Amino acid sequence: MGKNIRNESVNHLFEAILCLENAEECYSFFEDICTVNELLSLSQRYEVACMLRNHNTYLEIAEKTGASTATISRVNRSLNYGNDGYDMIFSKLKDKEERR
Repeated sequence: MGKNIRNESVNHLFEAILCLENAEECYSFFEDICTVNELLSLSQRYEVACMLRNHNTYLEIAEKTGASTATISRVNRSLNYGNDGYDMIFSKLKDKEERR
């Protein structure tokens, strides 16, 4: 992929995120650190990934999320050729759900 994101600044950000304990703390932190559009873009990409994983079509995803086909394609590329970050999260969420 593009630029190397592994640096001290990104490490500091991730350490801060790992300190968050619940959704309310996430809302407070992310509303301060992101613009509304940045946060909505991130959440849209995650929704696109979920829908792609559930075998929805690009048209269905675009209609439900408002994502462009370029965004859907980019997320699909990450799902298929990325660093398995989405798969890791999907697996952790499935494990969490099964423990309930």
